[in-house]
Amino acid sequence: MTQDTPTKTLSRRALFAGGSAALAGALAAPAIAQDAGRVVRMATSWPPSLGGLGPGAARVADSITRATDGRLTVELYSAGTLVPPLGVHDAAANGEIEMYHSAEYYFQGKHRGFNFFTTVPFGLTACEQFAWIKHGGGQALWDELSAQFGVKSFAAGSTGVQMGGWFDKEITSMADFEGLTMRMPGLGGQVLAAVGANPVVLPGGGIVEALFDKSIDATEWVGPYNDSQFGFQKLLAKYMFPGFHEPGTMASVGFNLEFWNSLDPQDQALIQMVTDAEQSLMTSDYNGNNGLSLTQLINEFGVQPTRLPDDVWNALAATSQDVVAGVAEDDALAKQIYDSFEAYRQMAMAAGPVTQSEYLARRKGEDLFTFI
Repeated sequence: MTQDTPTKTLSRRALFAGGSAALAGALAAPAIAQDAGRVVRMATSWPPSLGGLGPGAARVADSITRATDGRLTVELYSAGTLVPPLGVHDAAANGEIEMYHSAEYYFQGKHRGFNFFTTVPFGLTACEQFAWIKHGGGQALWDELSAQFGVKSFAAGSTGVQMGGWFDKEITSMADFEGLTMRMPGLGGQVLAAVGANPVVLPGGGIVEALFDKSIDATEWVGPYNDSQFGFQKLLAKYMFPGFHEPGTMASVGFNLEFWNSLDPQDQALIQMVTDAEQSLMTSDYNGNNGLSLTQLINEFGVQPTRLPDDVWNALAATSQDVVAGVAEDDALAKQIYDSFEAYRQMAMAAGPVTQSEYLARRKGEDLFTFI
């Protein structure tokens, strides 16, 4: 990979063609009588051509429409075509739309407990996260939190363990975070702030522009699958791994609570089946395409992923523990959410070393790049 500084002569369109394009078509018509079918407007936080998350949202829309035999017709609106990409929760809460496809940590300004229903630093992996939601009491806590804001939400896929991010210069010590302006949402951003960096929250469609304008110095996004689509390999020299901040990032589907309560129990059950299925479909999509895309980044673009030094990793772990535990001090519900999540994490960590970790080590999968 060249170390030369990229210039603005590089076409934004070449980097991410169609990333900010709106879906064609007029805005949805108002909902009509239920016995003739109801139009359901679903706004997303994702650019329309984004792999993984984009198709996942489209599958949810199509599957709900088909599963309910047209009683509900879901019309999908990509980021910014109906409401702002980070404004979907507000729009669903106030009835401007009936549902959204997003990630709950974007809404931590309302309550920091929302982070636990996407991901938190040094938290649960994708499988563990969904297990907590379905079998560890997570959904009930999520329902209690979301109801305070007039929303009902479900898990709808995961991007898995994310990469550490893209930088101009390699991170070799904690001093490299001092004054660094980096795109990172959620509690991961609060960890960066605690170690002297300047975290910035941007929707996916705004990251490339911010890198061109030099309003951010570095960024994390998802992983090789989506990172390569955005062309980060053409803008920043260093790709660090692993990501401390997002070990099992979960997408979500949320509904206006009044609308949800108006649905027939049969349709509610069908929707839950659709979102459960999407959890598997999206997660497997990322599992496969991250490997393919990483191979292409290395072989076709000369990207050489760099491992975060152990002392940096350990320092981020210590700060993360304090930041995540601090959420429990926000209010009584935040403490319930943290306590439940942490108890499940401790249980999962007890099994992991003798199951997944040992298997991956003996399969020679502990180094992600030895197979290239």
